[in-house]
Amino acid sequence: MFEALASLVVYQWLGLPRGGHAADALHFFIMDTTKIFALLVAVIYLMGLLRAILSAERVRDYVRGKPRWLARTLAILLGAVTPFCSCSSVPLFIGFVEAGIPLGVTFSFLIASPMINEVAAVILVGILGWKLAALYVAAGLLVAYVGGAVMERFRPERWVEAYVWEIRMGEVARIEMDRSLAGRHRYALNEVKEIVGRIWKWVLMGVAVGALFHGYVPQSWVVEHLGGRDNWLAVPGAVLLGIPLYSNATGVIPIAEAMLGKGVAIGTTLALMMSIAALSLPEMLILRKVIRWPALAIYAGVLAISFTLVGWGFNLIAA
Repeated sequence: MFEALASLVVYQWLGLPRGGHAADALHFFIMDTTKIFALLVAVIYLMGLLRAILSAERVRDYVRGKPRWLARTLAILLGAVTPFCSCSSVPLFIGFVEAGIPLGVTFSFLIASPMINEVAAVILVGILGWKLAALYVAAGLLVAYVGGAVMERFRPERWVEAYVWEIRMGEVARIEMDRSLAGRHRYALNEVKEIVGRIWKWVLMGVAVGALFHGYVPQSWVVEHLGGRDNWLAVPGAVLLGIPLYSNATGVIPIAEAMLGKGVAIGTTLALMMSIAALSLPEMLILRKVIRWPALAIYAGVLAISFTLVGWGFNLIAA
């Protein structure tokens, strides 16, 4: 349906010739934009109905007091199914510290939350297929678990800003949730407005980058510089490329689609997706508000190494 709409606009209404760079880029942009936003609205609304009683404080309470391995697993799973992105890192970090949750567990949550979510997973399935979606989610869960465990070894408590230890969130005054069907419907609609309003520009930017890549970058150049699975430098290069960029797991999907369509290896593509979602410079600057530079450097290093190993591993498997 979305491809037919794009073809109608590009080839019939605008009269652009098939096979041209501009036509290919515009066709990609229209098809992916309509598909992604349709999926976004539907999935966010459905999850909003189920998540009407879930809050950041409730996430914190689920993890509090559990054994370390169980707390880490719960934190990762909750991070993967909650809509919190890097902009939520500071209050969540403070809340986890206030609840006495180990920092290693907190870092696992902070890795999983921006990198994995159910909206991105559904869109990945719809655009790239369930196999790539499963690979991305599985790799993200593994990185979150291992990354948090490694951070714990460095005793990051000594690098947490002093004010974080002094702040006690206490019991935040909560508005009583209307648990009726109409109340959940209003909550779900508000979730759609809030989340789509927060990420729409990143989705459009991601689709635009993917469209330009799809329409104008020659496949021969891509295969020569990024496509070879034996090109070991392509994966760390993709990780470094993702640092100055900023998007969420949803916005980076069209870029990955265009890269895979040009022959970029799957591991290289996954590494770039993870880097943009969880290792971008804005994400690091936000985290700097709660942890000092040594912890931030270790955190970034652990993620960069993890993403590189994931990329190399999947390139070897796919070879």
